[in-house]
Amino acid sequence: MIDVFVEFMNKGGIVMWVLFALNLLLWYALGFRYMNLKRGVQGNIRRLVEKHLEKGASKKMKGLLDEAVATAIKANDEAKSLGKKPRDFMTNSLMPYFIAIKKYSIVVKTIVILAPLIGLLGTVMGMIETFDALQNSAMFSQGNSISGGISKALFTTELGLVVAVPGLLLGNILQKKQNRFELEFEQLTDIIATKET
Repeated sequence: MIDVFVEFMNKGGIVMWVLFALNLLLWYALGFRYMNLKRGVQGNIRRLVEKHLEKGASKKMKGLLDEAVATAIKANDEAKSLGKKPRDFMTNSLMPYFIAIKKYSIVVKTIVILAPLIGLLGTVMGMIETFDALQNSAMFSQGNSISGGISKALFTTELGLVVAVPGLLLGNILQKKQNRFELEFEQLTDIIATKET
């Protein structure tokens, strides 16, 4: 099985191995983002804040949003005890969450854009090799056909698209989740500030 895989990868040359490495990195980044963007509790952000204010933070947090609410409430209490503006304190305390939800988003976008281009580069390299072989009549002496050389060149384009298309679809779904979290984090400071006044 491994021999078949290696043989297939070698058909497209070094570009195939680069695309394979990018594919592994892409799926790692997508998996990390999926796990990191688990919301936890479903429902209205205002209800979640009310629940935390009434019952206090539970020992077992169910997701990122639960943790963010608990952190914002704690920052609000600290700001009041220090006589500082709660809104600024809460915004600063939520900054690590903003950073966490963006992690690997640029990696995913870059690979999705880069993979088809690298695949196209492999195709161009393969076509150049094919035409060089035709010019030297090396293909005919080895018994290879023109179509065989071209099909080898197209392997890289195929793999580039195989890497990019699922990455684009899943990346967009996760980007929407990230945008929702950003909006909810911004709402948190407003909701807690108005509740406390």
